[in-house]
Amino acid sequence: MDSLLPLGQVAAIGGAVAIGPLLWWRQRSRASTSTGRLRALTALTLFLTFDLIVFGAFTRLTDSGLGCPDWPGCYSSASPVGAREHIEAAQAAMPTGPVTHGKAWIEMTHRYLASGVGLLILVMTVLSWRLKRLEHHDGQRERVPSPWLPTLTLVWVCVQGAFGALTVTMKLFPAIVTLHLLFGVGLLMLLPWQHEAYEPRPLAVPQTLRAAVVAVLVLAIIQVALGGWVSTNYAVLACDEFPTCHNGQWWPALDFAQGFQLWRELGHRAGGGFLSFEALAAIHMAHRIGAAIVFTAILGLAWLLRRHAPNWSRWLLAAAGWQLVTGLSNVVLDWPIVAALGHTAGAAMLLALLTTLLARLKKALP
Repeated sequence: MDSLLPLGQVAAIGGAVAIGPLLWWRQRSRASTSTGRLRALTALTLFLTFDLIVFGAFTRLTDSGLGCPDWPGCYSSASPVGAREHIEAAQAAMPTGPVTHGKAWIEMTHRYLASGVGLLILVMTVLSWRLKRLEHHDGQRERVPSPWLPTLTLVWVCVQGAFGALTVTMKLFPAIVTLHLLFGVGLLMLLPWQHEAYEPRPLAVPQTLRAAVVAVLVLAIIQVALGGWVSTNYAVLACDEFPTCHNGQWWPALDFAQGFQLWRELGHRAGGGFLSFEALAAIHMAHRIGAAIVFTAILGLAWLLRRHAPNWSRWLLAAAGWQLVTGLSNVVLDWPIVAALGHTAGAAMLLALLTTLLARLKKALP
């Protein structure tokens, strides 16, 4: 029971965080139809989920992932205020360590925001089932999308929360942290698909173009996974030059086998000992190669879209350009936090754009 108390308290704070957005949504969508209100709530949740992903990157980049080394509370308290003595003791023992007052607040703020997003998704799911039950009753003639997609989104965010817990309890285990990131962007992809279901706006394009969007989306997801692996293993500066990697070398000694041992502790090899520089450079170079492939694929997709959906072509080119600039800035400017956050935000935006585009191509021409 003691372990459930901080969970309930953190959830309550998350509920308080969600009250403001819910009140704003209720006020702004008062005159809308039922499906219009659900669509507006989905858009709001999508926006806040995007913000949550960026703040999650900020948490990782400031080394705040273990700012509170237990879960769901902070030293069994709902906030760092109640854990002040524990935090001060940890900070005194290791002033630049993982536990400080600032890092504890960053970590707990991330948990509060995640709880708030979870509550919004719960409200969205309940409303979608309620709307489905009311379909064709009391004179309602609105087209109501299936409530199973919001339900999947709710289950998904619960699993994402479980991986968030494992991220802390398993001390930033790289595979778990990367999966936590992937579930976060997966949640971001579910929401625009759901948003489009409430007001379909199909684009008439050849079927082959839809296949091209699917292919680019798959490549982008793989690239995000590689980016997560780079970040969680702190391999960004293993190659500190561009276009060369290190010491003027285009292709230095690389150890892909060691770098892509998935089940191991942070900074260590699976069989024991520290991860080598060659392994970190291999992780970085894999991401660079993936970036070149994805960038080329987006250029090709934008060219194919230029006649059927010119606006989408321009948006994808802008997203690809943003990723190129922020990615290069991470290397040549020694990984500044602004560039790193911009790179994460750009990756999330690119996946959201591709998912929305795919949702609108569901009724493609033969």
